[in-house]
Amino acid sequence: MFCPRCKSEYREGFTKCSDCKILLVEELPIEKETQSTNAEYIDMEFILSTLKYTDIAFIKSIFEDREIVYYIQGENMGVTPGGIAARVLVKKEQIDEARLLLREHHVM
Repeated sequence: MFCPRCKSEYREGFTKCSDCKILLVEELPIEKETQSTNAEYIDMEFILSTLKYTDIAFIKSIFEDREIVYYIQGENMGVTPGGIAARVLVKKEQIDEARLLLREHHVM
């Protein structure tokens, strides 16, 4: 017997979950997968590094606006003067467009 809410398992003879106060079921329903198993490999290329949170926020906003696929390595690693620089990587096929955008906005 199982609780359909908390998924606790009970011995035969129990009819109600002691925590949830709801009736038990014989079997739990099969859960659908929530994550896709079709992972896609994306070839990324390094474009720049920065020590400024403001650069990271700005880069993210202009890349998202133009639907440029990016990854910022170490963005939460204490990006401060004297700290570890965050590395900005971009989908290889979009590197030229990303560089142009950064130059236009005086980030590079």
